[in-house]
Amino acid sequence: MRYLVRERIFGIGDDYWIDDEHGDHAFLVDGKALRVRQTFQLKDVQGEVVAVIRRKMVSLWETMEIERDGRRLATVRKKRFTPLRNRFKARLADGGALSVHGNVLDKEYDIELGGGRLARISRKWFRMRDTYAVDIEQPGSDVPLLLSLAVCVDALTGDD
Repeated sequence: MRYLVRERIFGIGDDYWIDDEHGDHAFLVDGKALRVRQTFQLKDVQGEVVAVIRRKMVSLWETMEIERDGRRLATVRKKRFTPLRNRFKARLADGGALSVHGNVLDKEYDIELGGGRLARISRKWFRMRDTYAVDIEQPGSDVPLLLSLAVCVDALTGDD
């Protein structure tokens, strides 16, 4: 399943829709303005919050946390000292880990579990700066988690 993320270039709060492959709205990324730390809520089309994404205020490495129903689902850390590549590690609450890695120049990232690709985040085919696709390749994957990881990657690489 492919999801298309088109971020709003102007606007307070960084709200934007994630559309499915048919062009229908699937999720809303609700950026919370005027917060001490960067916060996003991932909402379904009915307006129900399916994930909360927050940047940690104090940490040695750039870190974001993904929560669902008030419990931490994953902690995403950007690894340092990886020239021309971005690498992230997503520690899951159940003890597992997802690896996210990609090329800084191509803006392509793979989300992997145990060496198998679950999804690909790609800006390759898009001319607009703030548009990218998330291709979820494994049926039965946790779509809100994978889309939340894409939001984390975008937020943590935004200054690169």
